Amino acid sequence: MDLLFMSRGQPLNYNCGKKAKLLAAIGGLTSENSRQMATIFSIYNIPQLHLFLRNIRLNNSAGEEIFFNEKGDLEAGYDIINFVRFPNESFQTIRVGSVNPAAPVGQRFVLNGSAITWNEKFNQSLPRSTCVESCHPGESMSVQVGKQVCCYDCVACPKGRISIQMDAEQCKECPEGQYPNKNQDRCIPKALSFLSYEEPLGLVLTCLAFFLSITTIVVMGTFIQYRHTPMVKANNWNITCALLSSLFLCFLCSFFFIGQPGTLTCLLRQMVFGIVFCVSVACVLAKTITVIVAFMATKPGHGMRRWVGKWLAGSVIMVSSLIQAGICAVWLITSPPFPEFDMHSETDTILVQCNEGSDLMFYLVLGYMGLLAILSFLVAFFARKLPDTFNEAKLIAFSMLMFCSVWVSFLPSYMSTKGKYMVAVEVFSILVSSGGLLGIIFLPKCYVLLLRPDLNTKEQIVGNKDSVRQEALAE
Repeated sequence: MDLLFMSRGQPLNYNCGKKAKLLAAIGGLTSENSRQMATIFSIYNIPQLHLFLRNIRLNNSAGEEIFFNEKGDLEAGYDIINFVRFPNESFQTIRVGSVNPAAPVGQRFVLNGSAITWNEKFNQSLPRSTCVESCHPGESMSVQVGKQVCCYDCVACPKGRISIQMDAEQCKECPEGQYPNKNQDRCIPKALSFLSYEEPLGLVLTCLAFFLSITTIVVMGTFIQYRHTPMVKANNWNITCALLSSLFLCFLCSFFFIGQPGTLTCLLRQMVFGIVFCVSVACVLAKTITVIVAFMATKPGHGMRRWVGKWLAGSVIMVSSLIQAGICAVWLITSPPFPEFDMHSETDTILVQCNEGSDLMFYLVLGYMGLLAILSFLVAFFARKLPDTFNEAKLIAFSMLMFCSVWVSFLPSYMSTKGKYMVAVEVFSILVSSGGLLGIIFLPKCYVLLLRPDLNTKEQIVGNKDSVRQEALAE
């Protein structure tokens, strides 16, 4: 029977009866042959051969002892070789461990894992033992309960998370300022969101503010042109100029709210709006008080005669405005507004907005304006039946009613929106309430001045010849 060995890569055949040749062949095995490639491919169950092989003990050319055990297996160790392939198709062999059956228990298998070099492409091309197909990007692996780890389900990433590789163990969140795409396999930078001049909503509000500003200038020009007529004199020229100027500034302050907010705009917009709007409402209150005082002063011996004069209206406007300015000053000192980037309210956008600093101070500013408006409405309401052909108190009462309605509906709308829509609600409220004051109080007067000059007489305006009333209204 022949015995097949591998010696230096060449097969050698030896007859079992030729002991000398067999010993020479086994002894010629080198260290490289015996520890890397030496293998007995087949040993047939021949008792005489096994008995002979069990008695063989010799050293090979490397000085290592070669012998067969009682089962006829070659008791030889093996080296574990790591083949490292380079891009130029060359490779290098690195010994990373060994297998020695004759070594003591616990030392028969030795492996140096840190010395192993893995080729990434080769690693990916290795067949994998799995129960299912690989999970694609945008999915993560979920191990099936009671089964092997290689058996898993592919589960889509939850909202707000992504996976960018095959068979991801878990999905991860995007960095701050980014959000997942539709397939949830990559992150996209978030866009900045604010009320800009380019978008339709911002453009409409800008055009409306510009139109109302031009209308205010036209009304002011009309009153200047007819300033010597009874209609203009009866409306107190000083209060009229202050009211028109403050309304003009109210329309302009809406531009503080449009565009990307910065540090300066956040500091100024609520303060300017609060003070200017307060001046407008205070002017309306002063006009109402002036009308009432003028009619009450016509009664003989009435104590209101000493209140008739320019200083009354000026005092009302000054005191009311200073209170509002004091509230705004406290606001700026304690907790001033500042710009902030809200990255969490919206999935795909960053809300660029002004943090008011103190919600209490913001609502205190609005509340004070509302208090003045309610006071003006009550005063004008009780003066609506004054005996006058052109009773301005009725117009003031109606304008204040509209003013209060706008700002009462503003609060729930403002608190239920975010970002640019919250700003748009406030701008719209500013324009509508200011436009209501301009239209209700001044457009009827412009109609008389331009189209009905026959009504622009002292008799039509005052209703009698009482000098005190004429003097009070003119002032």
